[in-house]
Amino acid sequence: MSESVIQVDHLAKRYVLGGSRGGGKGYRTLRESLVNSLRAPLARWRQRAKNGHATNGAEQEFWALKDVSFQVQPGEAVGIIGRNGAGKSTLLKVLSRITEPTGGRIAIRGRVASLLEVGTGFHPELTGRENIFLNGAILGMSRVEIKAKFDEIVAFAEVERFLDTPVKRYSSGMYVRLAFAVAAHLEPEILIVDEVLAVGDAEFQKKCLGKMKNISKLGGRTVLFVSHQMNAVEQMCSRVFLLDAGRLQTDTTDVRAAIGKYLAVEDGADHSLRARWTNSGTQFANPWFRPERIFVADEAGEPLTTPLPNDSAMWLQIEAEISELDPSLTVGYAIYSENNELLYWSYQTDAPSEQWPPLTVGKVILRGLIPPRFLNEGIYTIELVGGLHHREWLFEPRVNAPSIFLNLRGRLSDSPLWLEKRPGLLAPVLPWVRSS
Repeated sequence: MSESVIQVDHLAKRYVLGGSRGGGKGYRTLRESLVNSLRAPLARWRQRAKNGHATNGAEQEFWALKDVSFQVQPGEAVGIIGRNGAGKSTLLKVLSRITEPTGGRIAIRGRVASLLEVGTGFHPELTGRENIFLNGAILGMSRVEIKAKFDEIVAFAEVERFLDTPVKRYSSGMYVRLAFAVAAHLEPEILIVDEVLAVGDAEFQKKCLGKMKNISKLGGRTVLFVSHQMNAVEQMCSRVFLLDAGRLQTDTTDVRAAIGKYLAVEDGADHSLRARWTNSGTQFANPWFRPERIFVADEAGEPLTTPLPNDSAMWLQIEAEISELDPSLTVGYAIYSENNELLYWSYQTDAPSEQWPPLTVGKVILRGLIPPRFLNEGIYTIELVGGLHHREWLFEPRVNAPSIFLNLRGRLSDSPLWLEKRPGLLAPVLPWVRSS
């Protein structure tokens, strides 16, 4: 086995919440520090008088990472998954030397390029052209090396018209396009990417995933990729780290198994976190159909929690805002198996036009039936798909479509012979008769 490019031993990162240290108070002026130092003894005396003992200002420890160890080999594409707050972004910041670890040891061999948030590594007052050369110099590349890649970077980022404009005037999408293009094309040995790519449009996300695949598989370089889009992780990564509460729970090359473990709903888990999607407020802005919420509902429109029995009456409920009616609007869902196989698409325009649900300007709710006694036991991905027919995608499947997860267990039939998962992708209960 070749020498690892990343070696992490017993890594830990602790934050202090509240109290007099940390707590997000930011930098203080000299005057503030002097005033606080004079106030502190009186405050402590008052606290002792009130509680009868000394206090430390209600400081609390939070371990974002705890006892994390792993090695990564050259050319590996590693997906890092886990719930919000699991420690994914903290791990990337520590590996990128943005944040100091509290304990443990890290050894990194090679140049590291990181894309952790919009504008990472860019100076807002410099132009796009100047930032390309600045980032290349930070990575240790000569001016000749940067110039050799310059045209390729500009073409990939599609910002040629704005090259000599200060990047502070760029939109978030332009920022990300240029930042990713710089990070990916200046040939770092290790590329670290957080979910910042979600800011980009669908076509750009396709380009980024393709570029990262080439970097890893053809270029022999290492990629660490944090994402909540399990389809992207499965397509791109050959290995997965599953983090939970700051600890490395799973380290495996069985990507599907790790994703299944992440998606699986355990007893006592908050099922709604995985069974619903809610627009953050800025996503998919368009006048024709701006989605606000997606979830699996019962016949009354109430959200269902998973796992669900196979015979449940289930509807995909899509709540959206329409500002401008367009007769070419088609909205529906795609459903995928655990093995990433497309099972079917369903659109609100599948029936004859006179049976289409009427759409009006304002708040709308569309509900698509998920047939009971049809899907097999397992965990499914349901994506919102739709657009203006033959004109443009609003939510492109497998690219930028919002998705939720559906976990089905049990009640595959009423037969005493079939109590477990049945062979095959589907498990329909179909009528049988005896012919005379």
